Amino acid sequence: MKTYINTSFKDIESRYDIKSFKAIYHINRGSSIQKWIFAFLIVLLLFLFLPWTQNIRSKGHITALKQEDRPQEVNAIVGGKIVHWYVKEGDFVNKGDTLLQLGEVKAEYLDPSLLERTKEQILAKNQSVAAYGGKANTASTQMFALKEGLALKLKSFDNKIGQQVLKIKSDSADLEASKIALTTYERQIDAAKTMLDKGVISQTEFEKRKVVFQDGAAKLVSNTNKLNQNRQELLNLKIEKNAITQEYIDKMAKAEGERFGSESFVAGSQAEVAKLENQLANYDARNKLYFVTAPQSGQITKAKKAGLGEVVKDSEMILEIVPSHKNFAVEMYVEPVDLQLLSTGQKVRFVFDGFPALVFSGWPNSSFGTFGGKITAIETSVSNNGMFRVLVAPDTKDRTWPDRLRLGGGANGIALLKDVPIYYELWRNINGFPPDFYQANPIPKETK
Repeated sequence: MKTYINTSFKDIESRYDIKSFKAIYHINRGSSIQKWIFAFLIVLLLFLFLPWTQNIRSKGHITALKQEDRPQEVNAIVGGKIVHWYVKEGDFVNKGDTLLQLGEVKAEYLDPSLLERTKEQILAKNQSVAAYGGKANTASTQMFALKEGLALKLKSFDNKIGQQVLKIKSDSADLEASKIALTTYERQIDAAKTMLDKGVISQTEFEKRKVVFQDGAAKLVSNTNKLNQNRQELLNLKIEKNAITQEYIDKMAKAEGERFGSESFVAGSQAEVAKLENQLANYDARNKLYFVTAPQSGQITKAKKAGLGEVVKDSEMILEIVPSHKNFAVEMYVEPVDLQLLSTGQKVRFVFDGFPALVFSGWPNSSFGTFGGKITAIETSVSNNGMFRVLVAPDTKDRTWPDRLRLGGGANGIALLKDVPIYYELWRNINGFPPDFYQANPIPKETK
């Protein structure tokens, strides 16, 4: 043992061929660990210069790109009780297929002959409208006849008044002649009186002239009375003309009032007819709404009512239809701080629940099992969860999305941003800086 202590390991190894000694002790042997360390550092340095795609990760769920392709509620347009179910949950239906039948529960619609009775009311009102329309026409005819009669009466009175005016003119001329004759007779009797006093004429001749004078005075009185009588007759004719005019005006006003009353009743009846026709159309439409049909083709889900006889209220949900033809999209939500980094047309990679995938977020081209998409819409109002909703459609230039996707399924989205070196990405994350801003369709620079 002492000999081994004073002897070097190299001498021991050369003097004795001991395998265990060679396996344990490595003294005086060269090591390659430094070479491996230097090689690792060089590889790590080169790795830091590799490109890295900045991204924003977000969880979402599968939906439809168009509103009509999303699950749709089937609501009861009118209230009623369920009479018969034609489908069950899980059934596939086509557009227009009958889903269920409702029965009436409101008292005003329980009459089975409601449509026929309403039609009878409309017919009766139309007949009433026709009758009062005839009455209005009769009143119009009566008005025309009264106007014609008044015109004839007025012409007759105008003729009488004209004749009376001529009589008055003739009587006035006779009166003037009587006055002139009386003046002459008065002058003659005065002369005859003088001549009688002088004895030129006899008493008999004087009396003859006196008689002539008295006849002239009587004729003057007679002509005066006749003129006054004719004037009074003219006044009576004018008064009678006014009375006849007033009488016809009253008759025409009464006929006009009857015509207006008939036309007013016709207008009111026509309004009632229109109202009844509206009710008839509503009753007919309501009868058709008792059979609830499928608004589009799809699968029946989420039936809210189970048995027969259950009452459904107006606009209450009955069941839900998931459309058969779906234009898939992904609805995901992003933080407000990342909203400005997204733009319409930007590419997104997805990993769908239930489909295996190997994901390298910084190297999307090296990932396996992911599917491409493009941002089609970015909402500008914040959602209830405090984030902004982004709608992503399939990328037509990438692989087709699976046909077995289902609405509401999960999807992990990776929105691809700018390509940067790895060292820059590490430096950015250490300092907490946001990703670089990136536009999917950059605006070209203006050329001079």
